[in-house]
Amino acid sequence: MEHILIVEDEPKIADLLQKYLQNANYHTHWLNTGLGVGEWVRQTQPNLILLDLMLPGKDGLEVCKEIRQFSPIPIIMLTARAEEIDRLLGLELGADDYICKPFSPREVVARVKAVLRRVPLIAADQTQHPPSPNARLLELDRDRLLVRAGEHEALLTLVEFELLATLKQQPGRIFGRDQLMTKVYTDNRIVSDRTIDSHIKKLRKKLSEILPDQELIHSVYSVGYKFEA
Repeated sequence: MEHILIVEDEPKIADLLQKYLQNANYHTHWLNTGLGVGEWVRQTQPNLILLDLMLPGKDGLEVCKEIRQFSPIPIIMLTARAEEIDRLLGLELGADDYICKPFSPREVVARVKAVLRRVPLIAADQTQHPPSPNARLLELDRDRLLVRAGEHEALLTLVEFELLATLKQQPGRIFGRDQLMTKVYTDNRIVSDRTIDSHIKKLRKKLSEILPDQELIHSVYSVGYKFEA
């Protein structure tokens, strides 16, 4: 049974989320403060975290940043502040999704299912295309959301992993931003071009840390991106 951590300081909201998630056959745990979340995650390793933005002790942005230092566990941010949406998408901190309050608990369950489905979908896609010599520079570890090059490795978020997996499957092929959005956001939401651009920027930075002499993801002006060693 998959384990969902709920970090929410409002008991009524937390209780509602727990009931709906448990009815969907998820095991849940609730924390009502941002303090101690990182240590709890290290020890317990949940499958996904529902993380409120406004928390006592340490806010959700700080908690997300802390967790991303050591874990790729999917994080869905809960927020009543619409102006934070771009940041919560992971442009700066690595969150995998966001939900604005007030929300339907059924929507939350649907988003949780969608995010947890992404990793298996990546694996299925990778089996359809044999790796090329260029693609063999990198090894993708789906279970741990890691990318390796020799003895070096980098931890990716779900979105970053999906982007890299999609580009790497067909080296040299140019993917438009709309195509990448469809691959990454399987629930057909609408996101801006700069969302993909920002994820690609972060992904490039991580790849440069393990392969400093290689530029693997190339921009194609006014079109999109391609993977090529």
